[in-house]
Amino acid sequence: MLAKRMSSPHVPGLCLLLVALMGSPARADDCRMTLSEPRVDYGVIRPSQASSSRATLTLDTQRTLHLSVLCTNPAAMALRFSGVPADAQGFQFGRQGRFTLSLRQAQVDGQSVTWQPDETGGGRLLPGRALYANAAGVAVTGRRLTAQVEIEVQLPADALQVRREMLLEGHGQFELVSPAAP
Repeated sequence: MLAKRMSSPHVPGLCLLLVALMGSPARADDCRMTLSEPRVDYGVIRPSQASSSRATLTLDTQRTLHLSVLCTNPAAMALRFSGVPADAQGFQFGRQGRFTLSLRQAQVDGQSVTWQPDETGGGRLLPGRALYANAAGVAVTGRRLTAQVEIEVQLPADALQVRREMLLEGHGQFELVSPAAP
């Protein structure tokens, strides 16, 4: 779940942001998925902690989590994030904001892998799409997948102009979508 609290009539633009993401039980019965932090609390956010780009602002406090999948038998490693889509590039955060998730430094059994298809070129998990681990264009199977998950939050430019505390939420879960390899 992603959550943002906008706060205090005395301090316009003050808000608290909380991100919570869950790892679902892996699809294959013999796999277990873990996420280093199922909830990420950004604490109090002020306008000076965001970069404005026209109608949207991006929080400068990007977070990185560690994702791990451990299987007792080799499995083809493919991940999907299920959440409410904001658009084709990210997931809903509050009524008008969005968050994006990118998988970095991925390894299967200690071997560096890339993601297919990767339209964004950055390992970004897109709504309704799965990313498949591969090396040299070939799907990779293994027992252990590790990756860093980078979270970026974008909000409408006026999101920090509030008179009272508000909570914005977004949520979803990671899923291992590939069956165990024979």
